[in-house]
Amino acid sequence: MLNTIREVEDRMRQRTVTPSLRTALLTLAIASVLPVAAHADAITQRLSESLSVNGQPMPVEHVTTTPMEGIYHVRLESGESFYTNADGSHFLVGDLFENAETGLVNLTEQSKNQERVAALASIPESERVVYRGVDEPKATVVVFTDPTCPYCERLHEAVPELNERGIAVHYLAFPRAGMGSDAATSMQQAWCSDNRSEAMTRAQQRQPLSGPSDCDNPVAEQYELGMALGVQGTPAIILPDGQMVPGYVPPERLAVMLGLGDI
Repeated sequence: MLNTIREVEDRMRQRTVTPSLRTALLTLAIASVLPVAAHADAITQRLSESLSVNGQPMPVEHVTTTPMEGIYHVRLESGESFYTNADGSHFLVGDLFENAETGLVNLTEQSKNQERVAALASIPESERVVYRGVDEPKATVVVFTDPTCPYCERLHEAVPELNERGIAVHYLAFPRAGMGSDAATSMQQAWCSDNRSEAMTRAQQRQPLSGPSDCDNPVAEQYELGMALGVQGTPAIILPDGQMVPGYVPPERLAVMLGLGDI
């Protein structure tokens, strides 16, 4: 009996797969995948439209699948996110990790990084305060800043060294105390100035600005964007890959993080 089984296995290994058979197998494989993809799309669409808490609809921005079967990633319009099962009866709050061969990979943070890159790409340079130095920059960081923040002042003092290292700094506004604060007014004045970079330097040095603050400026929009992207304090440095680094980082360390220096 054992020899018979081996003989059959040998014959199966030797059998040639004809083009017509290969095409049939491929068609069968695609046909088996399409219903699964369509089912997942139907679930994400239904969750986007029907998720609720205490009978109140949730402000869902989008729902996506995850590598875990039956678990879906929900992002709210506020920027908050969590995970849910297919019928929305159970929620998980926290980060999802992949146990990869190279170690744990934070899939939740990767998703946030991608969202930050996309969101920042939509902000034109004309709405930023830019310090790029003389030479063409090798890397660019976007910094949510507040001129009343001591560590923002410290980071701004390091901008010339960052520029010398080939790192351009693009400022966005994030008044920590809200749009009714002195910091918000100061940044609106900087954005309304004919020379934004000079005005921002004066603001970071705690020098009063005398210009108008009522021009058409993006300070409020950038503050809301910062909250949506998870900014909780300043400075908040966004690297080119979307990774957010909170707080002051010395120039030499930031250069290493950007691949422009040695550890």
